[in-house]
Amino acid sequence: MDNIGTILVIVILIIIIFFAVKNSIKHAKGEGSCCGGGGSDKPERKMLKGKKLGEKIIYIEGMRCEHCKNAVEGVINKIEGAKASVNLKKNIAVVSYDREINDEELRNAVEKKDFKVIRITDENQNRKD
Repeated sequence: MDNIGTILVIVILIIIIFFAVKNSIKHAKGEGSCCGGGGSDKPERKMLKGKKLGEKIIYIEGMRCEHCKNAVEGVINKIEGAKASVNLKKNIAVVSYDREINDEELRNAVEKKDFKVIRITDENQNRKD
């Protein structure tokens, strides 16, 4: 009887380890949720109302999953004249804008969601005309 109990415990441990490894792999790929959210809270697709004036790139630390991506896009998209697209692999948000937007406004919005903004670049200033 002792052998059956031992075998049962081993089988349960193997199952637990399997799911832990599976979820760790998803998390490492950025496919799973790392922060308690499910990733299903997709922000509404936003279109700029006016002509696009330019793009800013926000370099962000701490985004790891679809839920993080959606949170950052959602908070930036609430800013009038801004539309965000997050790239998790590059840890950036590309923000298109149709009016001048202060970098501090973008920084405050992102950091309100508990992410760290490393820097913000304006692609219009980087172009040579």
